[in-house]
Amino acid sequence: MSEPPVRMVIEASNDLTDEIEEAMDHLLASFDPRKNKLNVLLLAIPLALYANYSHMGELAFVFSMIAIMPLAFLMGKATEEIALRTGEAIGGLLNATFGNAVEMIIAGLALYTASKNPEIADTMITVTQASLIGSILGNLLLVLGLAMVWGGINHKVQHFSQDAGQMNGSLLLLAIVALIIPSAVHHAGGSLGGVAKLSHYTAVVLLIVYGLALLFQLKTHVDVFVAETGHGSHEDPHMTNKDAWTLLLVSTILVAWMAHILVHNLEDAVVKWHLPELFIGVILLPFFGNAAEHFTAVIVAGKDKMDLSIAIAIGSSVQIALFVAPVMVLFAWYLGVGLTLEFGLLETAATFISVLVANSILSDGKSNWLEGSMLLASYVILALAFYQM
Repeated sequence: MSEPPVRMVIEASNDLTDEIEEAMDHLLASFDPRKNKLNVLLLAIPLALYANYSHMGELAFVFSMIAIMPLAFLMGKATEEIALRTGEAIGGLLNATFGNAVEMIIAGLALYTASKNPEIADTMITVTQASLIGSILGNLLLVLGLAMVWGGINHKVQHFSQDAGQMNGSLLLLAIVALIIPSAVHHAGGSLGGVAKLSHYTAVVLLIVYGLALLFQLKTHVDVFVAETGHGSHEDPHMTNKDAWTLLLVSTILVAWMAHILVHNLEDAVVKWHLPELFIGVILLPFFGNAAEHFTAVIVAGKDKMDLSIAIAIGSSVQIALFVAPVMVLFAWYLGVGLTLEFGLLETAATFISVLVANSILSDGKSNWLEGSMLLASYVILALAFYQM
């Protein structure tokens, strides 16, 4: 009498095993360098682990930074697959969020390290502030510039939602106000304690505004962020929803591991190679950490899906300015680390100029390769300036 139930259990077990094997095959295929040449850089993962174990700090720093690039790309690939099922507004938000997970992990680990090692706290605070500013600059100028150039090469003129671009531009201007005011208060004679309190309260205000912006984007004014008919072409997902989320989870865990090694060995790179801390924070870390936005935003721009491309690039900058930076300020406050929204004169000026340039280019709701070249030229000039610091 018990034989049929036993057979059913065995069959169910076999089906589950088959599903697990199939999921593993899909996951391993995503890491296959024969299908994506960028995956060759995944070899940097074991090299980073070996260098870290062997106490070769500067090499561990370099290899972990290189390993983050293909891992961030896999995160971008997974979120792009998910975006095909959720629509471009939510898809862009997902891509920006998980693309910024790299910055959040690096900044969070740097602040935690600063709380445990006061002798290197100044370096960690400088790198944290610089990496946040660098992420905003990288997305506004480098990512968006590359996307417009590649999209403009494949399509003479590309159109996107003008209203969505203007709203994101306004949010970025608000973030600039939050960076300028603490610096102005300090230079006007305000105490460091006063600047710290102002930064904490301002961080809370920015988080509230970010929550309201999400409500506006995803609930009350969804139509503003919907791509117009005829922009881009329809694509079918190449992965199941389950496989995409699995890939996203695995790649995020590996990124966190590499980010831990990177932060742990950052001081060695600064000391032994005499690299400016600002250059590492503003240029190097965001360049490798934003690989997800780099590749995904550029790829979808080439497919004439500029609404998604801009949602990724500009949305990521907005999220860094209104969510990640305030969260890091409050997290530092909790740890007893002196991180404020006073990010320095050059960093604040560079961000202000970048927002103005990006807003000017996005104001007409269309783009071409020359406008992308202007953004890239601005990024190169700023990179040279930070290298000289």
